[in-house]
Amino acid sequence: MKEFIANIQTVVLGTLDSKGNPFSSYAPYVYDNNRFYVYISDIATHAKNIQRNPKSSLFFVEDESKTENLFARKRVSLQCDSTKIVRWTERFEEILDLFSKKFDAKMVETLKKMTDFNLYEFKVNYGEATFGFGKAYFVGGENMDELVARTGDNPHHGAK
Repeated sequence: MKEFIANIQTVVLGTLDSKGNPFSSYAPYVYDNNRFYVYISDIATHAKNIQRNPKSSLFFVEDESKTENLFARKRVSLQCDSTKIVRWTERFEEILDLFSKKFDAKMVETLKKMTDFNLYEFKVNYGEATFGFGKAYFVGGENMDELVARTGDNPHHGAK
């Protein structure tokens, strides 16, 4: 799962609006210490939704141009709780440094100066992964980063 996700630069964010309706968008992300991070503007709908309701999903999907079969694209869907990381803290600086290393450092430095941008951490509670026909897994393990064969109902489903 980590190898698959490492090859994807952006994540599709699923959030809920004030009426409980789903909203999908995307953002560049970094992964560190079993957590995912996005740096997004408060002006964006997905940021407003996360601030209102920390429940969200992260969706990683294989590029259409690289898939062998559009009906069986490799994908990982993670259900998460999100938390805002306070600006000017050590963790904020560590994660923005990771963004600078992964993406255009000048762009990240510019965005860092924009105080309407905030950093959000996503902790995985539950997930599913599919890597082709008959290759479906639950995401589990102590750090929610291991693939577990789907043999029945997922014991994590519905977890917090």
